[in-house]
Amino acid sequence: MAAAANAYEEAPPAAREAGLGVVALVVAVLVGYGWHLGFHLANAHNGLIAASWTAVGLYVVRMRPRHREGWLFVATGVVHAVMFFGRQYGLHEGPLPAASWLGWVGVWPLPLAIAAFGWMLMAFPDGRLLSRRWLGAAWGMAAVAVAMATASALWPVEYDRTGLVAPHPFDVPGAAAATQVWEYAQFGYLLFQALGTAAIVIRLRRSGGDEARRMRWLAFAVVMDLLILAAGVVILGSPVPGLLALPLVPVAAAFGILRHRLYDIDPVINKTIVVGAMLLLITAGYVALVVGVGGLVPVEERWRSLFATAVVAVVFEPLRRRAQRLADRLVYGPRATPYEALSRLSAQLTAAPEELLDGIAATVASALGAREVVVWVGDEACMVPRAGWPHPVGRVDPAPLSGLHHGLHDGLHHGLHHGLHHGLHHGGPRWHVRPIVDQGTARGAIAVRKPPGEPLTAAEERLLTDLVAQTGLVIVQQEQAQQLQAAARRIVSAEDAARRRLERDLHDGVQLRLVTLGLELGALAEQAKESGDGLLASRAKDARAHLLEATADLRELARGLHPMVLAQDGLEAALAAVADRSAIPVRLRVSVESRLPREIEATAYYLVSESITNAARHSAASVVTADVTVGGDGLRIVVTDDGRGGARPATGSGLQGLADRVAALGARLELDSPAGGGTRLRTVLPCG
Repeated sequence: MAAAANAYEEAPPAAREAGLGVVALVVAVLVGYGWHLGFHLANAHNGLIAASWTAVGLYVVRMRPRHREGWLFVATGVVHAVMFFGRQYGLHEGPLPAASWLGWVGVWPLPLAIAAFGWMLMAFPDGRLLSRRWLGAAWGMAAVAVAMATASALWPVEYDRTGLVAPHPFDVPGAAAATQVWEYAQFGYLLFQALGTAAIVIRLRRSGGDEARRMRWLAFAVVMDLLILAAGVVILGSPVPGLLALPLVPVAAAFGILRHRLYDIDPVINKTIVVGAMLLLITAGYVALVVGVGGLVPVEERWRSLFATAVVAVVFEPLRRRAQRLADRLVYGPRATPYEALSRLSAQLTAAPEELLDGIAATVASALGAREVVVWVGDEACMVPRAGWPHPVGRVDPAPLSGLHHGLHDGLHHGLHHGLHHGLHHGGPRWHVRPIVDQGTARGAIAVRKPPGEPLTAAEERLLTDLVAQTGLVIVQQEQAQQLQAAARRIVSAEDAARRRLERDLHDGVQLRLVTLGLELGALAEQAKESGDGLLASRAKDARAHLLEATADLRELARGLHPMVLAQDGLEAALAAVADRSAIPVRLRVSVESRLPREIEATAYYLVSESITNAARHSAASVVTADVTVGGDGLRIVVTDDGRGGARPATGSGLQGLADRVAALGARLELDSPAGGGTRLRTVLPCG
């Protein structure tokens, strides 16, 4: 983009300016003097093509010197200027001096001119062909054009239809054979045009965004010219109207190359379809009524005309609405009806929270035929864009609701995605901003931008109001879900804190006193043994053994509440300790490079520990595999065993508690436990 901007801003060197000026002067002299020699309808299109193609090409080259398409335009215009002048000179009655040679120059370059036009179509809009295969086809077309031009230069194969006064300057043997071959060779003209048309169709199907908008300008001009050409052949029996309309092509192409961001061709195509369809229907209907009524009812012509006019006036508006709907469907694609839009919005409620607002933006765009949609979320003083269509939104500074009405139109928010950014400037079509209000409180806003020249109709306004109301409910639902999740996270964090306090109290208080009591019982047993009281020594020894067992049980209980090793050494060391104490073999793989948030580590620990315990107690498994890794989406945990399966959260075994704990962190516990097929637990804990 920077290079394109520099191409616009840099001043053209004097040498290039002079060269472009010389080309413009030469073409102007050739075309101007050609018109001075007289007017010949069959040759007028060459003069128009020369002037329009050269002017557009020179302008494009001056604005973008390295733009290949501009040079193709210049080459096409120069060739036609030479042809126009040569034919005008050769058609002048007299004849003029050297008319034979100059008229000859106006005939034989025709294959080169048509090939240049085909190459221009194949390379539009940036001057580059679609692929290497298309490059081969283009060079093949150029080779055929050179061969045809050579044949036309040597023999008068095209002189019969030009009407030149002076004869062909050469008398090369084989003219009859060349004429016979030319009857088939001239189909090369159709091949050149077919290649260009095929390239346009393929590029239109592959392109999107700005490139598609550029292609529509050229496609619209080409189609309109072909329609005029066909109408001229059918009505007037001559292709001259279509040839005279050829200057539409370079003008439209220039808009596509240089001004595609300021103007959109879609409304032009839309209005053209509506007007064309109405003219066709009204003309056909009027003629049918006048002729039909005149054949059935013997009335005067003025009464038949009056009757036909009345019928046309009655059916005009219904026909216009139908033609408008047809044009909208052809140009903008099928749009959702209000019922379909609301149904789609309801279906979006089942999507993931991060995808919900994106789905709403797409639904609004589909229902209104919008060019862009942005969904803002926040209160009246501070709103942030959360979703956009067709492009996602980037980083944007928060803005108040009142600033959206002016800021969007004035290009205030420069951080939006590139595709949205250009439309936010004052040069583009205006944005329609509708606030999202729930119970008198602003919750967000929806900004909609229609294509240029297409207003927001009353029906679309009502539909947008309904969609905004439904979006408000969605935003409130999301806020409530976030509040519930935050509350659940606080509960889990408070529970973990209580576990840590209890474990610390047991370790530093009760467990320490029990260890001290065990030491005292050991000393008492030694004293009783030395004094000869064997019974007392035996009882003291047994009491000390039971006390040590109780201390070990208490240590395990404290470790189950919150293992000290988890807080001190991290998740990998804590899970390794669980695997070492397991009653069945555990294959453990932990890939965590740094410490994670405390609630994430605690949840992962309890999930793996509880899964191993359940496998050992209930599944009759021979081995358990635990895989804990950090990925782009969070901490991935997968625990599998080869036991009997059939585990269900509703049946207990702590699975429901694990699912609740995982859900409190915004994750989901997936359980796959077919009967006889082992058990697999999987979840991804968000680490952000």
